[in-house]
Amino acid sequence: MWRAELALQFRRLRVKALLLVLAGIPALLAVAVRLSGGPEAGRGPTFLDQVSHNGVFAALAGLTVTIPFFLPLTVAIVAGDSVSGEASLGTLRYLLARPAGRSRLLAVKAATVAVYCVAAAVAVAAGGLIAGALLFPLGRVTTLSGGTLSLWAGTLRTLAAAVVVGLSMLGVAAIGLFISTLTDVPVGAMAATAGLFVLSGVLDVVPEAHALHPWLFTHNWLAFGDLLRQPVQWSQIGKDLTLQLGYLAVFGAAAWARFTTKDVLA
Repeated sequence: MWRAELALQFRRLRVKALLLVLAGIPALLAVAVRLSGGPEAGRGPTFLDQVSHNGVFAALAGLTVTIPFFLPLTVAIVAGDSVSGEASLGTLRYLLARPAGRSRLLAVKAATVAVYCVAAAVAVAAGGLIAGALLFPLGRVTTLSGGTLSLWAGTLRTLAAAVVVGLSMLGVAAIGLFISTLTDVPVGAMAATAGLFVLSGVLDVVPEAHALHPWLFTHNWLAFGDLLRQPVQWSQIGKDLTLQLGYLAVFGAAAWARFTTKDVLA
């Protein structure tokens, strides 16, 4: 059942288009750096000033640029459509007619959205790596600690960073899945999910809301950069992933409670 859902999800034109757009953002960023020569050291988003020296940084800069809005927006679209989309199309009743049951169907939907989260972040990294390799020289990767890594090790850490970023989207995915069980209008679920991650991001930069910052699912989204240190600093990454798992548990349980008791009319 999960394999069929996964295949169906990634065959959809909308999902393919979203992944293509995500991969294109770091590619366009690399082209802009190539044409302009890039910002001065210390200017612009993290890693951007290193792109012209080493193409690997195009992937890391791409992750930095897409995290605040583009990446979570695509997750909100996919998660918000997961259940409400089936209801809107009138196929939810037929899916529930299978002997698998509501809990299993919801678990399959959740797992598929989680896979999309990681795939979306990897698409950003892959687009950056390909564009960086085509437009800039490749070599040893300078870490944030001042040391260097071999090209192979630096690439592996970049891909690991993409996986961490993908897992950092689980909070958005869980919220979107829950909202998707509340409505039969996919656009409404997508918009509500997007609005919540924008609100979280705004609160995260408001000093007066500092007491809320550790509990906002957007707070440690940029912690993936600690993978580019020697040695790797796991503290903030661990806090980020633990918080995402907390959101996943709370909103996943809420989604289950709602979905297993709601009247399905479509």
